[in-house]
Amino acid sequence: MPKQLYAASEAAKRLGISLDTLRRWDREGRIKTTRDHGNRRLVPAREIDRLTGERDVHFSARNRFRGTVTDVKVEGLIAQVELLVDEPARVVAIVTADAVDELGLEAGKPATAVVKATSVMVQDS
Repeated sequence: MPKQLYAASEAAKRLGISLDTLRRWDREGRIKTTRDHGNRRLVPAREIDRLTGERDVHFSARNRFRGTVTDVKVEGLIAQVELLVDEPARVVAIVTADAVDELGLEAGKPATAVVKATSVMVQDS
């Protein structure tokens, strides 16, 4: 049976936000939480689903850029992936060569850039 409640730290990780952000969202009413017998925040799985827009996705929607891979350059263990996003923007990410192989990234293939702080992660769409 899937998990129904997540500890605040685990929920923050699944949402791709800091624990402080999750606490602030709770205070502002942006996320619904409950409390356990020790008064610790618990986040229902449905709230994580609501905020991500999809089941089992670990990032918030505002940090996602869908597009098409336009170039992949591999040098040793590192690879640079260029993604032309659907919105008027261009995203370039430095990822491992293993990630390029694992995701099957190549020019012309649809992909999604996920932006977290100053890092950009790439996942297949």
